Amino acid sequence: MNKLDELIKELCPDGVEYMSISDLSRAITPKIKIKSNDYLTDGIYPIIDQGQDFIGGYTNIEDVFPKDEYIIFGDHTCVVKFVDFSFAQGADGVKVLKVNSPTILPKYLFYCMANIKMDSSYARHWSKMKAIKIPVPHTDIQREIINILDSFTELTAELTAELTARKQQYEYYRDSLLSFREIKSEEKTLAEIANFKTGTKPDKILEDYTDNAFYYVNAGTIPSGYVMSTNKEGDTVTTPSRGQGGIGFVGYQGKSFWLGPLCYGIRTKNPDIVTTKYIYYCLCNQTNDILARKKEGGTPSLNAVDLGTIKISIPCLETQHKIVDVLDNFEAICNDFNIGLPAEIASRQQQYEYYRDKLLTFKEK
Repeated sequence: MNKLDELIKELCPDGVEYMSISDLSRAITPKIKIKSNDYLTDGIYPIIDQGQDFIGGYTNIEDVFPKDEYIIFGDHTCVVKFVDFSFAQGADGVKVLKVNSPTILPKYLFYCMANIKMDSSYARHWSKMKAIKIPVPHTDIQREIINILDSFTELTAELTAELTARKQQYEYYRDSLLSFREIKSEEKTLAEIANFKTGTKPDKILEDYTDNAFYYVNAGTIPSGYVMSTNKEGDTVTTPSRGQGGIGFVGYQGKSFWLGPLCYGIRTKNPDIVTTKYIYYCLCNQTNDILARKKEGGTPSLNAVDLGTIKISIPCLETQHKIVDVLDNFEAICNDFNIGLPAEIASRQQQYEYYRDKLLTFKEK
């Protein structure tokens, strides 16, 4: 019998009490929220927002949250983060939580919230999240669970750091290949070479994959679910048109999928002049140009007219194919979950989620 089993047998043999997240925590209001346009690439304090990246940017503004233990919940994205240092809150749609009960540890609450699956639609989710009840065992049990899950997290972090180094190398080669200092090329705007428009909302969105389902691609950096039909063929570039945290992300859909109303689907007008996959790599290389065209005020948005002004250098088709082949190989090494480090990280993540599910399941009193 391991230490956790012994603690459970000793401290809660008959089960544990379940309490709602709102009873265990309180949301606190920042003195100031940093708009995304005011993010710095370097500064005194990190900015935490609801985006997928742990740190969204930096600021030198002094009115920040002091060092303590906080849980961050993305009201739109459902991203959950644990922060134990001074930080500034970025933009809107962020709930900063502190525990208000001695019966629960902040890191344990974080792991519980991270284990809750929410629908991925672009809506506010805090009203649902705060009503969910979680198990509250003795704090000694919570500490042991935290130790176990932290060990998984640390190992994944080490693997992720190695993968990050590989991705930086990939981006360096991508930038070099697409610079065209010594290659004859013609520069055109995206509107001149590609067709693009947003999609529509499907009648029914599935949270989990089922046989013969297709990706539902909308705002955000990952698919927003699954649907049982398609409205867009494969070989299509996608980039969000509206929403927090997604604008600037560029994806490529090799197979048929469902294109949502908050995302552009981009395809070449003439594959004999420029290929869609080549356009994808060029746009991946121009994230800053896309972000520079983002409109703030309320929900961030990217107008089609502005997106169409992005300029792309177009060499001959033979050169395009060579560039795509090289970058496809690099991207597979960095992102293919069937090989190398991505496969190892995916395996560790599955193992971590399996144990997290098991460790956070208790019989209710």
